[in-house]
Amino acid sequence: MTILVTGGAGFIGGNFVLDWVGCSDEVVINLDKLTYAGNLESLASLDGNPQHIFVQGDIADAELVRHLLAEHQPRAVINFAAESHVDRSIHGPEEFIQTNIVGTFRLLEEVRSYWKALPDQARADFRFLHVSTDEVYGSLATDAPAFTEEHRYEPNSPYSASKAASDHLVRSYHHTYGLPVLTTNCSNNYGPYHFPEKLIPLLIVNALAGKQLPVYGDGQQIRDWLYVKDHCSAIRRVLEAGKLGEVYNVGGWNEKPNLDIVHHVCALLDELQPKADASSYRDLITFVTDRPGHDRRYAIDARKLERELGWKPAETFESGIRKTVQWYLDNQQWVNNVQSGDYRNWVTQNYGERSA
Repeated sequence: MTILVTGGAGFIGGNFVLDWVGCSDEVVINLDKLTYAGNLESLASLDGNPQHIFVQGDIADAELVRHLLAEHQPRAVINFAAESHVDRSIHGPEEFIQTNIVGTFRLLEEVRSYWKALPDQARADFRFLHVSTDEVYGSLATDAPAFTEEHRYEPNSPYSASKAASDHLVRSYHHTYGLPVLTTNCSNNYGPYHFPEKLIPLLIVNALAGKQLPVYGDGQQIRDWLYVKDHCSAIRRVLEAGKLGEVYNVGGWNEKPNLDIVHHVCALLDELQPKADASSYRDLITFVTDRPGHDRRYAIDARKLERELGWKPAETFESGIRKTVQWYLDNQQWVNNVQSGDYRNWVTQNYGERSA
């Protein structure tokens, strides 16, 4: 049995591939374009493992996707492939439209053709799982109830708008063509192998380098934080037992203002790797101008996933963030390679020109 994972060298996709190989004997075909955030060094432990087949390529490359589906006959496709950084979408929205909308459309078209040609039982068992974000729901007032799966879409950035469009495409392919789809909308992920432009890894990397810790605006933007390995377990559960055509919100039940996250990371670093002069990393905190259209609060109501599929996160924020900070302290070579760009050389040295 085989699954096809798109975007499997990114942060969440890479963690999913590692966890899948660790808990399943199924082969993973990993299709990733290897843009700046795609890092095969994160999958170094799978080098030479026949259970992991990496292919460098774009989900918008219909011919490549068609070839992979025909050759490997996967029983499921899990779509992580996306441009995902809000700041980058503000400065350069074109790539987000091309990958998140056009790419998802072309992937759906090829998957639909493949699925229609499958034998009856394989066709009945096939699944297309689309991984999305809570940002499609827009911004919540401080006292508003958390996002449920019935919440109206109100995206506020080019990134979230492009993801909302991809979600609608996936939904339409189920209702129009009968494609057996599942969609998950997750809250902010954190954990190992996170490219250091997002808040938590940026804090850790900057703090250890003695650089400023930038905080947007007043730092009171609230997010629900989900440990990435909990997210991966939720996706596996939805793939296994989710109801076709349904959406499942995945959250960590950890609503916290950004400034609280900064203080927590600083406290852990003070404990685990104190500065030579015994001062606190909190001294590096610097407030910077807020970004345009910055959503004030996201919060996920994940009760449907718990009620229908029995899933709950295993980590509290306190346990997950400690594991995360310790991982970055223990994996400084990975961090250095990401910062210097040497991780791209690692791909060539260890994988060569691997493509279909």
